[in-house]
Amino acid sequence: MMFKSMAEQEWYIIDNVDELDSPALAFYPDRIKGNIAKLKASIDSVDRLRPHVKTHKSAEVTRLMIDAGITKYKCATIAEAEMLGACGAVDVLLAYQPVGPKVKRYVSLVKAFPLTRFSCLVDNLSSLNELSVSAIESGLEINLFLDLNIGMNRTGILPDERALALYEKMSSTEGVNAVGLHGYDGQIHDTSLSLRREKWLVGWSAINSLKDSILAKGLPKPVIVGGGSPTYPFYAEQADVECSPGTFVLWDSGYQRFEDQKYDVAAILVTRVISLLNETKLCLDLGHKSVAAENELTKRVSFMNAPEAKIVSQSEEHLVLELARGHGFKVGDVLYGVPIHICPTVALYDRAATITGRRFTGEWNITSRNRKINI
Repeated sequence: MMFKSMAEQEWYIIDNVDELDSPALAFYPDRIKGNIAKLKASIDSVDRLRPHVKTHKSAEVTRLMIDAGITKYKCATIAEAEMLGACGAVDVLLAYQPVGPKVKRYVSLVKAFPLTRFSCLVDNLSSLNELSVSAIESGLEINLFLDLNIGMNRTGILPDERALALYEKMSSTEGVNAVGLHGYDGQIHDTSLSLRREKWLVGWSAINSLKDSILAKGLPKPVIVGGGSPTYPFYAEQADVECSPGTFVLWDSGYQRFEDQKYDVAAILVTRVISLLNETKLCLDLGHKSVAAENELTKRVSFMNAPEAKIVSQSEEHLVLELARGHGFKVGDVLYGVPIHICPTVALYDRAATITGRRFTGEWNITSRNRKINI
């Protein structure tokens, strides 16, 4: 059995943490680079990687991926797409269907970054027609992926005869270019690898069936973009599929249960004890505004240097913990938290402290946490 040294166990400690106000989001660039390298090593070609930037929303992290040879990206907002264009990303999929004012914003985005190949989603005829009109009026060709509902049940068209008809219409509509199929199965997050694979196979079979029907119509082979982090290993095994994990780059305690994916936690929340209620309860400055609160109370954050701590309550600016008597924490002491869900937690911060060699060395802006940058 291999044992980690004390330094390895306490990698998260910040020696000059007194210079960092709390609550704070901290990124560890060396661990981020390591996670990018692990992702590249997990697939046969870097050209099949299309990481989702919703997790980090950072230009600096994006540039680390570009430096590693990753050219394709996926995002969920116009701001994220703009950030990617400004970083020089070659190929960007806005995994969202533009509606209302977003249609004009999307057209402006495509015009603003002519060296980036943008595409977006569509799942109905009305939106297809609106995008077609906007493309023609703007003198553009809009690249489209058909958004498929493979179990997430929030957007997309079921991969049946109606989907085939809509894809045929996409292929013949002026002003747009039918690129391929997009499927996201974020509803699958079972710890068991075999159970995850079993559930994934249902959606994957439906995508394949639709692809075969498209080819039978004599249409060009569609590009397939699929999955997130939990189902990434299965899509990575398939030839010609572009894979879209996002959480891998920072990881979190929610996904640490996936033993088939060995990424390192690369983002930590720095918080301080602000009050001692009694011998067993203490209060931290880590409220709803500082860590994602979409999960039930006990599934929001865990603590590296207080793993036994139990969350008692949380409000906008406060988090109350219960520990055993004699826990030793004092007012002003620092706790290091790992979010259960890192993606929405990052979106709560406008910057992240960078930690190199156990020292707070600078800050990276969370560029696209805003709904609008310029466009």
